[in-house]
Amino acid sequence: MTWLKNAWYVAGFKQELDDGKVVGRTFLGTPVVMLKHSDGRIAALEDLCPHRLMPLSAGRRVGDELQCSYHGMRFAVTGLCTLAPGQSQIPAQAAVRTFPLVQRHGLLWIWMGAAERADTALIPDIRWNEHPEWTPSRGYHHLEANFQLSVDNLMDLGHESWVHLRTIGQEDEEVIPNYPVQVTVKDEGLLYAHREMPNIDAPPFFAMVLNHQGKINRWQTAISLAPSICMTDFGVYPVGTSPDDAYRSHVLHLLTPETERSTHYFWSVARNRRLDDDALTQAVCHAIELTFNEDAAVLKVQQAQLEKHGGAVPRVAMKVDEAPIRARRMLQALVKKEADDPAFVYRPPLMIEDTTPALAMG
Repeated sequence: MTWLKNAWYVAGFKQELDDGKVVGRTFLGTPVVMLKHSDGRIAALEDLCPHRLMPLSAGRRVGDELQCSYHGMRFAVTGLCTLAPGQSQIPAQAAVRTFPLVQRHGLLWIWMGAAERADTALIPDIRWNEHPEWTPSRGYHHLEANFQLSVDNLMDLGHESWVHLRTIGQEDEEVIPNYPVQVTVKDEGLLYAHREMPNIDAPPFFAMVLNHQGKINRWQTAISLAPSICMTDFGVYPVGTSPDDAYRSHVLHLLTPETERSTHYFWSVARNRRLDDDALTQAVCHAIELTFNEDAAVLKVQQAQLEKHGGAVPRVAMKVDEAPIRARRMLQALVKKEADDPAFVYRPPLMIEDTTPALAMG
C-alpha cells in the first residue's frame, strides 16, 4: 500500500515549536524541518539543503532563518536562500521545498501532497485535545511498524485481554472478544466498531480513574477515520449508577506514517471528569505510556515477521478482524482514487460523533 498524500496529517503538538525550537521529522518518507517565525508564522521545509543535501535540522537557527551546517547557506521560512557565503549572487535553484503547516486543536497539521489543494476546511474536528470541557493527557510513541498495522491494532480491541492485562484488559472469564461488536460504516473513510460489556470486573486502569473496585459497566467504540486517525471512545461507570454520570474518555490515536516500516504515534487521552486533578492527569499519562509500550512491542515483532515471511495479515481472518479489514479496504479505495484521478482530493467527514451505550446496562 502507498500513502494517501493529499490529506492532512498530524505533525506534532503545537507547543513543540515554542521558544525558537526547530523540529526535524520524516513524514511519508520525506524529511521535514519545522519552526515558528517571530511573527507567529509556522513553516515546514524539506529537511535538505539543495547544495550538498545536508539536513537543515542538523544546522542551527539564526534569527528566523535556518543555517546549513556544511557551508553556512541560510534559508527563510519561505524556502528561499537568503545567504550564500563567498558569493553575492544566489542561484535561483538554491531554494527548499515547503509544505503547508497549520495549527488546529492544539496540534500541528501538515499536508504532504499538492500544496495548492491544501484546504484547511478538511482538517478533522478532534477538538477534545484542546477543549475546556475535557482534560487531556498527551504523549508520543515512535513505532517500528507500518502505520497500517497500528490502525489494525486500534480497530481490533479484542487483543486487550492478552496484550494489556496489566492495564485495560479483562481476565479470562471476561475476555473482550466474547462481547459482540457492531461494525458500522458512517461515511466514506469513517468506520465505527462498538462494543458493550455489562457487569464486569474493573481492570486496573478503570478502577483507578473511577476510584472504584467493584463491578462496572463498560462501553467502547473503536473509530477509524482515513487516512490514519483512530479514536477509542469509551465510558465506564459502577453497576447500579447511571451512564449519564460515566467517566468518559476520547483516546485520540494520531498516526502519521514516517516510512513504510515506522510510524509517528501522537496520542491524547481526554477525559470528562476531575478536570483539574493534575495528579490524575499524570497518572493517566503514565498508565497510557505503559499500555502503548505493550502495543509497540507487539507491532515491532509483527513488522519483523512480515518482512521475514512476506505476505500480509491476517493470514486467517477471525471475527475480531472485521473492523481492521474494512478500514484497510476503505483506505485502499481512497488511495486508488487518488492514483487514478490526479484531481481527486479526499474530503473526510469532519465530525466524529460521541458514542453511548445502546441500552442502560446492569
